[in-house]
Amino acid sequence: MKAKVYFSRTITPEKVLELYQILGKQLPGKVAIKLHSGETGNQNFLKPDFWKPVIDHIGGTVVECNTAYEGTRDTTEKHLKTMEEHGWSKYFDVDLLDAEGPDKELAIPNGKKIQKNFVGKNIEKYDSMLVLSHFKGHPMGGFGGAIKQLSIGVASSFGKAYIHGVGDTEAFWTSDHDSFLESMADAASSVVAYFRGNAVYINVMKNMSVDCDCCAVAEDPCMKDIGILISDDPIAIDQACLDLVYAADDPGRDHLLERIESRNGVHTVEAAAELGFGTREYELVEVD
Repeated sequence: MKAKVYFSRTITPEKVLELYQILGKQLPGKVAIKLHSGETGNQNFLKPDFWKPVIDHIGGTVVECNTAYEGTRDTTEKHLKTMEEHGWSKYFDVDLLDAEGPDKELAIPNGKKIQKNFVGKNIEKYDSMLVLSHFKGHPMGGFGGAIKQLSIGVASSFGKAYIHGVGDTEAFWTSDHDSFLESMADAASSVVAYFRGNAVYINVMKNMSVDCDCCAVAEDPCMKDIGILISDDPIAIDQACLDLVYAADDPGRDHLLERIESRNGVHTVEAAAELGFGTREYELVEVD
């Protein structure tokens, strides 16, 4: 069964909301809106005014988790200050899921590399999740999209180190690379299972740098914007984004692909599909 992925080449805040309404999937109860708060100094992350129409429509709470590396988001105090400076708390209710411990442990009985995932305990407040992802490159994962948001994004500070180290937080920077990618897929599967399918994923292919929004010093975007995608399948939406990059005739495409391919980025999607919480087979439905 192919997943449906809706796609528009028009990139506006209003188009994000329109695509959400076209998808037609209701998110029940209290909704967690997972997005990237943006590292201080980063010029590429998508700002609050871009996401405001869809967040206002849903009426959810913007959620984030602390980082596991030094910066302006590695402690609750610093992260809340960054979210205020970036405008998130001005417009929306904000919740740092791992603001204080202990973490919530999610079991991954069929995990390839890790059998548990550590997320902020405040996840228990929410019944469903809207995952807002800025699709772009990434220094370690090759690219960042829905699967990365579900895994590294939802993991607590400790959980991020646990995924990076493939179960050994001391091996944060030294673990086997493909095993790290498989651990990301494992972690993502546990969050999908936790929300029992009550999730929607939006990927925006804009400001596509080879670097992540977690980089204080990031390269400027290397290729022209492509569009907005939405689906209830996190694997299909990431695969569709990769396919759109490959299909692009933009001269900057090869620079982004070098980053993705040199980190074997597609392996995260492959591992996720093997776990079965989505499919790489999709129908792309283009919306004007």
